Amino acid sequence: MATPRPQVSEVDPVWRRIREEAEQAIRDEPLIAGMVHSSLLHHDSLERAMSYRISTKLASPDMDAQLLREIVEEAFASSADVGCALRADLVAILERDPACHRLLQPILYFKGFQAVQAYRIGHWLWQQKRHDLAYYFQMRVSEAYGVDIHPAARIGKGLMIDHAHSVVIGETAVVGDNVSMLHSVTLGGTGKDEQDRHPKIADGVLIGAGAKVLGNIKVGHCSRIAAGSVVLQEVPPCKTVAGVPARIVGEAGCDQPSVTMDHLLRGSC
Repeated sequence: MATPRPQVSEVDPVWRRIREEAEQAIRDEPLIAGMVHSSLLHHDSLERAMSYRISTKLASPDMDAQLLREIVEEAFASSADVGCALRADLVAILERDPACHRLLQPILYFKGFQAVQAYRIGHWLWQQKRHDLAYYFQMRVSEAYGVDIHPAARIGKGLMIDHAHSVVIGETAVVGDNVSMLHSVTLGGTGKDEQDRHPKIADGVLIGAGAKVLGNIKVGHCSRIAAGSVVLQEVPPCKTVAGVPARIVGEAGCDQPSVTMDHLLRGSC
């Protein structure tokens, strides 16, 4: 007698926890049962649930949800990195955002998380040389979420964009792993140079609300950029910069500023 194959929820602890949270959410508030079932419980994996969520949010008269869902599912099936980044981003938000208490919250409610996952599909399309379709994803992400990330930008795993409104990340920008940023952050270029013209953000960096990092400059690992700063020059690792234009005002204060999310300009975080 053949041994039954395990269900996805049995071997994927993240997805199992999300399903448990979804069932509890319905018990707590029966009026959201339809949304929770269609977005989460009707699916057999986190990837399929995310495909449904992205496609319904980005659908338009130009391209319906079913077609978009097929594209998103193709990306997840073709690249394990897309699903790996999805989980890393999800856990990062749970660990760093004090307003996030359950894994299902970003999937259902947080536009920063949803926008980043849709960007990752656009980036996969860009890598496949399907540039026009990638531009469509960029356009709809901007329209639906107020977040504009060029599909050619390279973004690592464990990204948290809190609140997310008016975030702009340019074409040649590079963002490392475990970076945190708040709303109205710009990683932009200067002038009309068509080559490498956007910032390179290393691992573990924390970027405060409204900060602008402009030009092909490096921001060293585990550094902090204070809210409202305009960064025009390279930032060494493990430093805090603030001001317009930004200048070094001290050490970062801890090993992982992007995880502690401490924005105060003082000694230790």
